[in-house]
Amino acid sequence: MAELEAQAQAARSQSLLNIGTTGHVDHGKTTLAWALSGIWAAKHSEELKRGVTLRLGYTDVVALKCPNCPPPQCYTTLHLAGGWTCKHCNSPLQFLRKFSFVDCPGHEMLMATMLAGATLMDGALLVIDATAPCPQPQTREHLKALEIIGVDKIVIVQNKIDVVPKEKILEHYRQILEFVEGTPAEGAPIIPVSALHAVNMDALLQAIDEVISTPVRDESKPPRMFVARSFDVNKPGTPPEDLKGGVLGGSVVQGVVRVGDEVEIRPGIRIEKGGGRV
Repeated sequence: MAELEAQAQAARSQSLLNIGTTGHVDHGKTTLAWALSGIWAAKHSEELKRGVTLRLGYTDVVALKCPNCPPPQCYTTLHLAGGWTCKHCNSPLQFLRKFSFVDCPGHEMLMATMLAGATLMDGALLVIDATAPCPQPQTREHLKALEIIGVDKIVIVQNKIDVVPKEKILEHYRQILEFVEGTPAEGAPIIPVSALHAVNMDALLQAIDEVISTPVRDESKPPRMFVARSFDVNKPGTPPEDLKGGVLGGSVVQGVVRVGDEVEIRPGIRIEKGGGRV
């Protein structure tokens, strides 16, 4: 009982791993994150109305593992299992780790948003729609962005296999192999799934566990946080003396930030003064 409570406490702790969901628009990135977490990452009103991701979305996943079932069916999540008991053998599930999805928009006009999200990623899922030829424009661009930023722990997700004949899936698989040749995704596992129906999620979780390791965070170093987005809480036209600041969203990659700490934001605002820069 004490062990189960300890695992539940670990599941409530801070996520130590950020995994990006990347790929072309409408290839199922947000649906995939929902299938594993039970949380729809696109929460903005305009996103819900249009059915597309416009901003970076975040959702946490608690990964669990059955000590008695063989792989890949031993892999699951707290959402998929519906609790701490294995659906296959009724054994108590063990806490594996907790990770966060950074859900990136796939539209070409939102590449800057995707790049901001990529700076937070420790690894990435490259989601590719099996119903469309590979690569699509943002499939190519997102993979190039991952390469530029240095994200090389990649799992390829061949989505929507539930609506494609087997021979088409195999043909599409060969297209993926040809596309990733010579890129950081060459040799990455390609996992066929149906995110909508949560099919083959155990195999995907196994690939994530084997390919994307949890980075070591040095809590003894000075705090450093990568900022991916910001929100202004002030109403338009607020006088400078009444400004109350804003909200920063991102990821602490080293050190610890505590309530009451004084935080320095760099590079800050640069202005010209007396012929020099301040």
